[in-house]
Amino acid sequence: MNVFDWLSHMGIPEVDNFDIVEVKFKGGRKEYFRNVDFLALNTGDPVVVDVPSGHHIGYVSLQGELVRLQMQKRKIRNDDEILRIYRVANQKDMEKWGEAQNREIPTLYRCRQIVEEFGLKMKMSDVEYQADNSKATFYYSADDRVDFRELIKALAGEFRIRVEMRQISLRQEAGRLGGIGVCGRELCCSTWLVDFKNVSTSAARYQNLSLNPGKLSGQCGRLKCCLNYELDTYMDAIKDIPSIDRPLQTESGPAKLQKTDIFRKLMWFSYNNDNDWHSITCERVKEILEINEKGKKVFTLQYNEASEIEDLAAKSTRELELLDKKFASSSPKRKKKPRPQNRNSGGNRNQQGSNKPDSKPNKPEAQQNANQGPRPAGDQPKKRRNKNRNKPRNPEANVGQTPAAQPQQPKAKGGPPKRQNVQKPKPAEGNAGNASTNDAKPKPQGKKRFPPRKNQGPNPNKPGNE
Repeated sequence: MNVFDWLSHMGIPEVDNFDIVEVKFKGGRKEYFRNVDFLALNTGDPVVVDVPSGHHIGYVSLQGELVRLQMQKRKIRNDDEILRIYRVANQKDMEKWGEAQNREIPTLYRCRQIVEEFGLKMKMSDVEYQADNSKATFYYSADDRVDFRELIKALAGEFRIRVEMRQISLRQEAGRLGGIGVCGRELCCSTWLVDFKNVSTSAARYQNLSLNPGKLSGQCGRLKCCLNYELDTYMDAIKDIPSIDRPLQTESGPAKLQKTDIFRKLMWFSYNNDNDWHSITCERVKEILEINEKGKKVFTLQYNEASEIEDLAAKSTRELELLDKKFASSSPKRKKKPRPQNRNSGGNRNQQGSNKPDSKPNKPEAQQNANQGPRPAGDQPKKRRNKNRNKPRNPEANVGQTPAAQPQQPKAKGGPPKRQNVQKPKPAEGNAGNASTNDAKPKPQGKKRFPPRKNQGPNPNKPGNE
C-alpha cells in the first residue's frame, strides 16, 4: 500500500497541479478526495474527509500527477461525485477517533458470539468504526450467500450504532489482517497488491514446481499470488522446449525424462529409471525425436551414430598433431650431450672424468679389430675370474670390445680419428703404460691434495715433513 512518488522532484507548474488527493484508511482501503481549499498537505498527514454518513479520518498516501494515473488505472471519473477534504486533523479529532478504535476488538468478539447463536455459516474477520462514532462496518467472509437481516437487527440493538455488512474474499481478509510470508517479508496483499488475479495450478506446473498444496498455498488458504509474477517469463522460455510424451529410444534402452531446466535449456534422462542421469540439450532431444519417428534408434543420447564418435576421435587426433608441431617449432633446440658408451670400464663413476682419453677411442678400436679380422687363439686376452666385478651395464654398447684392448687403442696404426687430435699426448701415454695396473685397480689422476688443517700438527708419515 506504500507508493513512491517518483514525480515529486520534478518542477510541475502550479496551474496544472492536480487537486485530488489519495487517502488511505484501515485495512489498506484507498479512496480519492478533492482538496478544495488547497491545503498544504504532505504524505502521511491525517485529514478529516467527508463521507456519506458523516466524517472520517485517514492518512494522505499520494498526491500530484500520480493520482491522475491511479484514477485512470482504476477507472474513476473526475466528476462532482468525488467528496472533499475538510481540514487537517487536530488533537481533538485524533482523541475522539482513538476512543472509537478501542471499541473494535470487544465488538468483534461479541459479534462472533451472536453469529454462533444464530447458526450462520459466515466468518467475522474485522470491524471498523467511523471517526465520528456514528457507524460500524463489519467485514465477513462466506462460501455461500448468507441471510443476515436478523443479525443486523441484533447488532444494532446490542451496540446502539448504525451497522453495515461487507463481504470480502479470503485474499482480502489476509490483506486486512496482515502477516509475514514464507519469503520473510510482509504479505503482498497487505503492502502493495490491490487487484487480485486468479491463480491456477497450471502456473505451478509450467514452473516445474511440486504440486503440494501445503507449499503452494498462502495464509489465506488459496494459491499464492506470487506464482503469477514469473509466469510470463516461463511461458516465453518454454516455447523452445520439446514436449516428451514417451521415452526416447536408444541402443542402450529407453530413456525417460527426469528433469528439465527451462532457462538453461537442458533435459535430464535416465535409462530404466537408474540413478545416473544424463543431461542433453533441447536441440539434441529434437533430433532424437525425429529419428525415433522414422522407426530408428540412436546409438547414445549424446551422439547420433557410432560414425560420429569416430569422426570426433579423428578430429581430436588431428588437433593433437597440430599442437605437437606447433610446440616443436616454438621450443628451442637443445644440444645433445655425448654419452660414454662404457661407463663401468674405468671402475668407479667418480673416476670417469680422469679416464676420458681411455674411453673415447673405444669405437675406432672396434672398427680396427673388425678390419684386422679374428685374432689367433694364443692372442686372446685372459678372462677375469670375478665376472661381476666390472660387468658393463649396457652390453650392447660394448659389442666387439675387450677390457684389455681398450688401453692399447692409442698405439694402434692409423691413430685416433681427426676429432680426437685435440687430446693431449701425456694422459694417453700414461694410461697406455699403466694398462695392467689400470685394469686391476684404477687410480684417480689429477686429484688435489689439500694442506693439513691449522689446528693439527705435522704428519709424520709424510716424507716432506721430516
